[in-house]
Amino acid sequence: QVQLVESGGGLVQPGGSLNLSCSVSGYIMSIFNHGWYRQAPGNDEREQVAKITVGGVIEYLESVKGRFTISRDTVKNTVALQMNSLRPEDTAFYYCHASTCSGRHWGQGIQVTVSS
Repeated sequence: QVQLVESGGGLVQPGGSLNLSCSVSGYIMSIFNHGWYRQAPGNDEREQVAKITVGGVIEYLESVKGRFTISRDTVKNTVALQMNSLRPEDTAFYYCHASTCSGRHWGQGIQVTVSS
C-alpha cells in the first residue's frame, strides 16, 4: 500500500504563489509515476495538472505550463507542486496521486483558493 498526504494549500491572491507538498509512505518502490490532479467546484471529474515518472519524464496541463513546476525528492519521499502566477481559475481541490502495479492511490486532497 501507498499513503499520500498533501499540505501547503490555502488562500492566495491572484498572481500569488503556493507550494503544495505530498508526503509519500508505504511501498514506495512500487510507484512508477506521481501526479497532481485537481477538481474545481461544480466539476464531477478530476483533471491531471502535472505528472512526473520515476524516470523523470514530466507532463503538464496546457493551462499551467510555465506557471507550475512538479518535482520529486527521493530522499525526503515527497512530491511538490510549485504554483506561481496563480489565477482564479486555478481554484480547486488538489489531490496527490501515485500509480503502482496494484492500482491508483490518492491523497485526501487539499483546497487551493485564488481570490482577491
